Amino acid sequence: MARKTVYNKIFNEEDWAKVNPDNKQLFDEWIMYLQSTDKSKGTILQYTNDMRILFIFLMLRCQNKFVIDLNKRDIIAFQGYSINTWGHSSNRTRRIRSCLSSLCNFVENIMDDLYPDFRNIVNKIEAPVKKPVREKTVLTEEQVDSLLKELVDTKQYQKACVFALAANCGARLSELVRFKVHFFDEANLINGAYYKTPTKIKIKGRGRNGNQKHKFILKNGFQEYFDLWTQERNRLGITNEELFVTRRNGEWVPASDTTLQSWKTTFSRILDDSFYFHSLRHYLTTKLRANNIPDRVIKDWFGWESIDMIEIYDDNEAEDSFSDFFTADGIQKVEKKGLDDL
Repeated sequence: MARKTVYNKIFNEEDWAKVNPDNKQLFDEWIMYLQSTDKSKGTILQYTNDMRILFIFLMLRCQNKFVIDLNKRDIIAFQGYSINTWGHSSNRTRRIRSCLSSLCNFVENIMDDLYPDFRNIVNKIEAPVKKPVREKTVLTEEQVDSLLKELVDTKQYQKACVFALAANCGARLSELVRFKVHFFDEANLINGAYYKTPTKIKIKGRGRNGNQKHKFILKNGFQEYFDLWTQERNRLGITNEELFVTRRNGEWVPASDTTLQSWKTTFSRILDDSFYFHSLRHYLTTKLRANNIPDRVIKDWFGWESIDMIEIYDDNEAEDSFSDFFTADGIQKVEKKGLDDL
């Protein structure tokens, strides 16, 4: 079955109408500030949803207090109410708390002419302990190969292609829909081992346009499924420059995030486990490290700022690699591998 996220719908128009008008006005000024600093639409939408929840809590439980007048006990009360009454995870509660802190920083730094004595007190309160809310899906190479085989056997070539791309690139779901067919021209093949996109792709990051980065894709493990999907595209007469498409009103149009989200059900059924595209970032990180690709290469492959991220995405247990180094003959030296060895 597909992995599900539980959404708590706290916001409703009836309660929002009762929220302190001063909080609403402050909120509107803060949103304009975020827009002026080029925050992405997604970030602003997330902040909007979170602050609505907080303001409704203040209306219901704190006599509709103005944010400027909040004290430490109010913040503690919100954290408890969020987790124990609304059933939010500790991570969701931490996110709303972080949003409140950002708003308070805005008041302290930008609106100091109106509130010269205001200080952000949010970070003086201990945050709920961060806990995993969903069990992580760890994919093995055998599972990946088996899934791709079934997709090919059932002629689901586009799904096989997107799965193989994610598994051999590590791109996020939102990045996968930005790949073009011409990215996989032989001119973009480096050392016969991996493709480098000729143009940068928008990735996760601050700003309306996000960060931009060249993406890399291992040829082995991907090429076979790209070729099959290319042949199917030609058969169907698909001429879109986008690699992944969907049919709408009789025409082929670029696939959206929602399209790829809908394919997760197929992948989960075949795997008999919860599938989410981010698990393939873990899969590729684990695979690269297990094959002794240096950490600095892995860091640059994904575009991470620090090699510390590798520890987060590497699903290998420490003892899994012990047998590579310790044998009856003593400590063994393991040679480093290159990307063309994978």
